[in-house]
Amino acid sequence: MLPAVLFPVWFPVPVRLPDPAAGNATALRRRSGTPRLLVSEVMDDSVYTGNAGQDAALDRGWLLGHFKEAGDPRHSEAVEIKWGVHPRGDRRAQWVRGEKRTALQVLVSGRFRVEFPHRSVVLERQGDYVVWGEGVDHSWVAEEESVVLTVRWPSLPGYAVPAAGEE
Repeated sequence: MLPAVLFPVWFPVPVRLPDPAAGNATALRRRSGTPRLLVSEVMDDSVYTGNAGQDAALDRGWLLGHFKEAGDPRHSEAVEIKWGVHPRGDRRAQWVRGEKRTALQVLVSGRFRVEFPHRSVVLERQGDYVVWGEGVDHSWVAEEESVVLTVRWPSLPGYAVPAAGEE
């Protein structure tokens, strides 16, 4: 079981939440003037709630993929999702060569450049995105402090750049 973390969340519509007074049953609760707290943990019904910014900080930005523990709803052999928070000047330590996956990168904020062998693509407006497929070598650099959502498929081991001291 992962550790529980509490996040305040405003619910604009009625939602079903566990009702401690009803045991394991759920009860319909309406939004009041105060926020509800969601617990970020794996639940019995294979539902996980969390905050991308906080959860990503625990695993080099990765929220979902083959590298999550089996049994965790975030474990997937089919897809990887990363919430990348990059300071200005941050760059990938080495180019990805021999890519076997398809990738989508969407700019959430900042200015982010994705480099390919014969061109560069600059993501500069919120929602700008780039897609590339198998066999496309690439790298990247954050031209400004940036947040980028990356989706890759399938989820394959062997692409992580070793951290300092892991080589």
